[in-house]
Amino acid sequence: MAGFLKDFRDFAVKGNVVDMAIGIIIGAAFTSIVNSLVRDVFTPILGLITGGLNFTDLFVTLRDGATAGPYATLADAQAAGAVTINFGLFLNATISFLLVALVCFMLIRNITKLQRMTQKEEAAAAPTTKECPYCLSSVPLKATRCSACTSELEVAQPAS
Repeated sequence: MAGFLKDFRDFAVKGNVVDMAIGIIIGAAFTSIVNSLVRDVFTPILGLITGGLNFTDLFVTLRDGATAGPYATLADAQAAGAVTINFGLFLNATISFLLVALVCFMLIRNITKLQRMTQKEEAAAAPTTKECPYCLSSVPLKATRCSACTSELEVAQPAS
């Protein structure tokens, strides 16, 4: 039993497991942000554009329920026990998926742009020259000889 507990502890505190747990937590928080952006920002705009069109009650009745149709709403058809094809719910789910995909694309695209800007700033801040230890003149980092005094220089290793 002690060996099992030790193995489990070793597994649970490994970096990969902790990183995965943090990724899942961040993913859940990111999901709530995306869902809110879709529900609270984009869906009202889409409703305004479509004139408040709601696809929920778009359905085809295959067989009437206990009470005969026609049914005004999907809820009425379901309450009567009718067999229906609910293509309006499918359209809503498809539109919701497309909105979520669009929001994720826009967020990831902007995050990528910010990362590129940061990488460019870091690259610009990196030194491109070094000082010759013999004559103190400035020479390119990859130079093996000083252009001023022709002394042999060590080639600078790139930082990793």
